[in-house]
Amino acid sequence: MAKVGVRESIAPLVDSHCHVVFPDFQEDMEAVAERWREQGVCALVHACVTPEEIPAIRQLADRFPELRYAVGLHPLEADHWHGTMGDLFLEACRRDKRVVAVGELGLDLYKATNVDQQVNALEAQLDVAWRADLPVIIHCRHAAVLLRDILAARHQGGRPVRGVMHCWAGTPQEMDWFLELGLTISFSGIVTFKNAKAVHACAQQVPEDRYMVETDCPFLAPTPHRGQRNEPAFVAHVAEKMATLRNCPVDRVRQVSSHNAARLFGLEPMVQGKMC
Repeated sequence: MAKVGVRESIAPLVDSHCHVVFPDFQEDMEAVAERWREQGVCALVHACVTPEEIPAIRQLADRFPELRYAVGLHPLEADHWHGTMGDLFLEACRRDKRVVAVGELGLDLYKATNVDQQVNALEAQLDVAWRADLPVIIHCRHAAVLLRDILAARHQGGRPVRGVMHCWAGTPQEMDWFLELGLTISFSGIVTFKNAKAVHACAQQVPEDRYMVETDCPFLAPTPHRGQRNEPAFVAHVAEKMATLRNCPVDRVRQVSSHNAARLFGLEPMVQGKMC
């Protein structure tokens, strides 16, 4: 990937999901930030795995003005959910305007089978997002039907969920379920993988106003960096692959995906160039 620099001819880009608080970045965080700026990344949304991460994520947001963040509990941590955690998350949302979402929350029945615990933590965090009037960042793995039914019940009950299906790896049919429920679809480095045929089809079919791009770093580095640590600068590769699949200029993907992220997470001043 060429070093594009930050210039007016390059549309700003949002990495809509990252984890730079992880130890992988302790030694070279300033260099990582310099590289994302060189690639025109003007905003990042940092997901949260456990509440213990929140102070460190907040400190990163103090250091890097491009960073906004979510608060939440990952479904694989659902056995740690307790009754006061929802209040803790709600207070974190109200304390800092840089909190733009709740999550990542969701269901993961690939690596765990504690369905009841995961559903309990999911439902409670959806309540937090409703009370805080924030979107959610949803992790879903091998649980699309159950998740669809939970979200549909809320929709039918007059409490629709707004947010994003992050790191999309499902089928076009599953994508349509969540689009019909009003959610956005976020594509990660998976879309650059040669054999990810279902994800390629989703990238081609998703409506222009309903997709975003992300890294999910340090995981899932896109081609040509597979096997390496992923980082926010590599979101440019995701945008490039999306442009190829959608048969459009890469600047169009950058503009559209960033606009969609800005609309969902309230990032408009950043994407409009105030930090690019």
